[in-house]
Amino acid sequence: MEGKTAYLSLGSNLGDPLNNLQEALFALQKTAGDIQRISAVYKTEAWGFESDDFMNICIALETDLRPQKLLEQVLKIEKELGRVRFEEEGYQPRCIDIDLLYYGQETFVSDHLVIPHPELPYRKFVLRPLADIAPQYYHPVLNKDTRNLLQECRDKGKLEKTGFRLYKNKEDLFTQTNFIAIEGNIGAGKTTLAHKMAEHYNAKLVLERFADNPFLPKFYEDQSRYAFPLEMSFLADRYQQFTDDTSQYDLFKNFMVSDYDIYKSLIFARITLQQEEFKLYRKLFDLMYKEVKKPKIYVYLYQTTERLLANIKKRGRDYEQNIAPEYLEKINKGYFEFLRGYPEQNKLVIELGELDFVERQDDYEAIIDQIVKFAVHLPFK
Repeated sequence: MEGKTAYLSLGSNLGDPLNNLQEALFALQKTAGDIQRISAVYKTEAWGFESDDFMNICIALETDLRPQKLLEQVLKIEKELGRVRFEEEGYQPRCIDIDLLYYGQETFVSDHLVIPHPELPYRKFVLRPLADIAPQYYHPVLNKDTRNLLQECRDKGKLEKTGFRLYKNKEDLFTQTNFIAIEGNIGAGKTTLAHKMAEHYNAKLVLERFADNPFLPKFYEDQSRYAFPLEMSFLADRYQQFTDDTSQYDLFKNFMVSDYDIYKSLIFARITLQQEEFKLYRKLFDLMYKEVKKPKIYVYLYQTTERLLANIKKRGRDYEQNIAPEYLEKINKGYFEFLRGYPEQNKLVIELGELDFVERQDDYEAIIDQIVKFAVHLPFK
């Protein structure tokens, strides 16, 4: 059977409406067809009852499913996302609501499904997002396009276009972030996570070249003697690498992910350097930091000192084995002091706890889901 273009309306006003809509799109893309177009996200008044505002979108879906099968899949997705349909009449709040508006130019009537959707001409919260993706699409019964239906609609409910965008899959969502930095204490797993994300979502990988620093093993043996040359050499190397790597996009990659942000140089320097050394270091750092690219999302992986020490022992780098717990605690404190001043809309702290994203795929996906839920709420630019 030749595929058809179906138009669907999605709405949510319970829990986290933006994330509910995004999860529904992921599920539709995976099980119902290929999403061709997604409207802007609109904030609208509840229609027909008193409740919190809705978030609404419309999509165009290329599908091989016939109308009844598509409806069955839609109802299954609603149920999996927590939708409970009530038997009593009237409208209720809902975590997700998916309506089939059009199915090509076909008309269809059954006990549970009518196409085109009979309420379509009367709902501005449907017609406005539909006009984003199908302004000249003609209603097969009324013989009017979406723009005309919108002009004639008498629905006076308030409707506001938001600055958010939603995506058909995680690859597209991560692509719009441009640059994600994964940070954390020594042994938190930031490099491993960056590697996995780069592999799974076709990202350009930017890794810190810590192993090439000749002062690092000496620093762990005699911190007071080697702290200043270590921090200065780290800063010079990070600045050069970070500037080179983040200023050049790879046309064959979707976005960039790094296992460090250059600000870590200041965090570590504040811990390791004497007061006068740090003042000198800070002047040079401030000049450099103005020039470097800032990540759209800054992810900090928080892990307890006990687990960090276990991870450090497990990976077996000789020069790390004598790292003191107090040093790791100072680093964590330094990061949190930095994060307090970081823009709230761009930082995400993930408490790892017992999560093992190296050995357990479910734990890895749980961390990715946290990043996705955070990214959904970033205004589109």
